Amino acid sequence: MKGKSLNTLEYFKIQERLKTKAESNLGKKIVDDLMPMKDYIKIESAQDETKESLNMVLKRGNPPLGGINDIKDNVIRANKGGILYPGILLKIGDSLRASRKLKTFINSDKGDRDSSYPIIEGYIYSLALNKNLEEEIENAIISEEEISDNASPTLRNIRRQMEVKNSSIRNKLNSIINSSKNQSILQDSIITIRNDRYVVPVKRENRSTFKGLVHDQSASGATLFVEPIAIVNLNNELKELKIDEQKEIEKILKRLSEEVALVSEELIENQNILAKLDFIFAKGKLALDMNAIKPILNNKGEISLKKARHPLIPDKEVVANDIYLGEDFHSLIITGPNTGGKTVTLKTVGLLTLMVQAGLHIPCSIGSKIAVFKNVFSDIGDEQSIEQNLSTFSSHMTNIVNIIENIEENSLVLFDELGAGTDPTEGAALAMSILDYLHDKNVKTIATTHYSELKLYAISTEGVENASVEFDVETLSPTYKLLIGIPGKSNAFEISKRLGLNDIIINKSKEILSKENIEFEDVLSQIEKDRKTSEINKERSEREKKEIEKLRNELEIKQEKIDRIRKDALRNAKIEARDILENAKSQANDIIKELRNISTDIEKEKNKQIQDAKNKLKSNLDKVSDGLSENILGKTNKKPPKNLKPGDSIKLLSLNQIATVVTEPDKDGNLTVQAGIMKINVNVNNIEKAVDEVSEKTEERTRGMIKTKSKRVKTELDLRGKNLEEAMLDVDKYLDDVYMSGLNQVTIIHGKGTGVLREGIKKQLKNHKLIDSYRIGKYGEGGTGVTVVNLK
Repeated sequence: MKGKSLNTLEYFKIQERLKTKAESNLGKKIVDDLMPMKDYIKIESAQDETKESLNMVLKRGNPPLGGINDIKDNVIRANKGGILYPGILLKIGDSLRASRKLKTFINSDKGDRDSSYPIIEGYIYSLALNKNLEEEIENAIISEEEISDNASPTLRNIRRQMEVKNSSIRNKLNSIINSSKNQSILQDSIITIRNDRYVVPVKRENRSTFKGLVHDQSASGATLFVEPIAIVNLNNELKELKIDEQKEIEKILKRLSEEVALVSEELIENQNILAKLDFIFAKGKLALDMNAIKPILNNKGEISLKKARHPLIPDKEVVANDIYLGEDFHSLIITGPNTGGKTVTLKTVGLLTLMVQAGLHIPCSIGSKIAVFKNVFSDIGDEQSIEQNLSTFSSHMTNIVNIIENIEENSLVLFDELGAGTDPTEGAALAMSILDYLHDKNVKTIATTHYSELKLYAISTEGVENASVEFDVETLSPTYKLLIGIPGKSNAFEISKRLGLNDIIINKSKEILSKENIEFEDVLSQIEKDRKTSEINKERSEREKKEIEKLRNELEIKQEKIDRIRKDALRNAKIEARDILENAKSQANDIIKELRNISTDIEKEKNKQIQDAKNKLKSNLDKVSDGLSENILGKTNKKPPKNLKPGDSIKLLSLNQIATVVTEPDKDGNLTVQAGIMKINVNVNNIEKAVDEVSEKTEERTRGMIKTKSKRVKTELDLRGKNLEEAMLDVDKYLDDVYMSGLNQVTIIHGKGTGVLREGIKKQLKNHKLIDSYRIGKYGEGGTGVTVVNLK
């Protein structure tokens, strides 16, 4: 594609808009290099990428694309034996974290189980994970300037020694500055640092009476900053520890850099994949913003855009149009008044074509078709060149000559005001010759014009079609609606008349026009009237059709309701008939039973059977009672329970049943208990007190949970990389876990940054019910990047 056409059709504005959707600089760089393609297969693949990302964003939300950094050069440096700085290692850790989060995102269900994203899934599954290196970097490095105590046991030990040494020095200095003997010698009772050594401010005139090394003086010279001789050795020891600390930090950074070098190829490949994914999702987000769709591609030069909208015109202002070309005709001649939307139509077709061939979705309705062209040429706008001393006509013609010289089959050419800027007769003739030339080469062409000759040319030439942009003469304003198949009418006389031009002048103008021109304009006027009448009739027909459809649907609903009522009535009648029949049968049976009961012999026999059944039942109950007594007395308790009271829970040993004491034991140990609905007499030797198993289990579970918490909970909580709301939720849960585990002191790592996270956590801790006190970390603990919390 020629750069001139890309600029004229405003492709680069779309490119800039796409850049705003990319999350990383790497993704934005891919957008910068994005150009329309010519290969059909590559374009189809790029369109599928955009479609997958759009569907995924719609169904799952935006993917986690934070932490994509350009780490390639630093990884190569580590591979060559270089030591990486903490800030670079943090970026590498972020890159690994981004890869892991994307894999988690793609594996999450989120109600999208049936969807398939083969292209995006292929990229994400190709990402290499390294959780160990990610966690090592996270645990070792707090910020670009600070290494964590957890980086190594040696570093932790050195910093503890430094803390002890600092404390000793300060205690010694505090005794010096608070001594009444030194009050008159010192300028002020403070401790400060000069040349990385602890000093106190001494008045110049007292220098000889205060033993120590001078490291600095005030601007006025009245104050000397002296290192007391008593702490010189302590300062020296502290200095040595700081050197040891720096050496250990260098070892840690070297070790981490060596680990990065071992996976350098994987990290570089991850970076390329992450950048590509950022770019693909940027395309999906842009499509979502534009309410865009994937068109149907073809290699036949066919364009059929449904409800096409120019992507750079605001939604509230843009007019959607149906634009088609390449099936029944290859050239489209658009006529109509200035500012009526002719140029916008040209740019819409050209820009949407470029967007499609760049792999972007376009703002159209579903079912739109668009061709893949080898080239898109355009001659749009007034390109008069003062420097080259070219007129408007010459400038346009220079551009047209360049187009014709480079034209090839399966190209799209867009002309704005073809043949304008010269004598109308010659310009029209030249324009028709150019259109004929392109038409013979089967080049798809759209041209705008004011020439009536071109309207007639389109009517009389096979493969060429007229189109116009609608103009409302009543309001003297364009509607921007494109009408294909209808040539545009100039409306000059009607517009002039409505603006107040004298009728004499208008009539004289009509007389000057040739008879053929007047007749042609009259034909166009009649066509326009017929079109509007046809549209009114079509709208009325559509409206009536919708009303008929609505009435038909209502009738179907009513018919269904009637059928349902009829079926329900029939079913209810059958049920009622069955109930009547059952009642009749029941009554007949009752009458027969009564007749049978009249017989005396049968009555006597029945009484005898009843008495026999009662005797048999009593015998069975006696057996059960004897068996129950034997079972209860079968098991005894060597240590019978004492002090039993009504309401106490006991366990029947033989029945293994929990019961409740009803009466206290008598002198022989007999008592009454209730088990369910039965009251039973038992002896204290056959029972034992019941244990509250629910309470025991609850206590056991609670002890187990606390024991588990105490093993799992850490003494540090790292909040770096989280926003304030997430951090506060994590702190609240962490403090509960810490309190349950029995820890007395913990450290919250929030980093230095802007201080927003530190202040937010400080406010949260201030009124927390579990907190006894808190403070900012000391030197060696993490400084202002951490907060140390003491629990109650």
